[in-house]
Amino acid sequence: MTLGLGPHSGRVVEFGPGTGRFTEAILARGVRPEDLTLFELDEEFVEHLRERFPGVTVHRLPAQEAPRLIEPGVSTVISGLPLLSMPSEVREGIVDAAFRILAPRGRYVQFTYGPRPPLSPETIASLGLTVDKGHKVWANLPPATVYRFHRN
Repeated sequence: MTLGLGPHSGRVVEFGPGTGRFTEAILARGVRPEDLTLFELDEEFVEHLRERFPGVTVHRLPAQEAPRLIEPGVSTVISGLPLLSMPSEVREGIVDAAFRILAPRGRYVQFTYGPRPPLSPETIASLGLTVDKGHKVWANLPPATVYRFHRN
């Protein structure tokens, strides 16, 4: 999920950080806390994240609100949101929000349990995206796959 991130990555946004497993990995790669913004809905997780990761901005808002608060030019959006369990219009809204804040060469990284990307081929095409299938995470139960999306 955090492959390619480092001290010179610039701004990174995480959708659905939960308890902060990916957040910890993002920071361990060298992304500065002040360059990391999180969007989490669960109030307890928000409090936990704020205590655990000082200097990181944590919003208790849905991912779809990111364009209202984040200036475009983000290098990477990392998402651990369970897109496959959401209605297609919510999925599309989340991915659209990511691409509204990403830099032209930015990437959206999504973790999912399905055997295919969490967006239909039609949606991927309509949003003008290309998707690369990353590694399968066998240590995760159930196993999961990482997908990287970018604009054509």
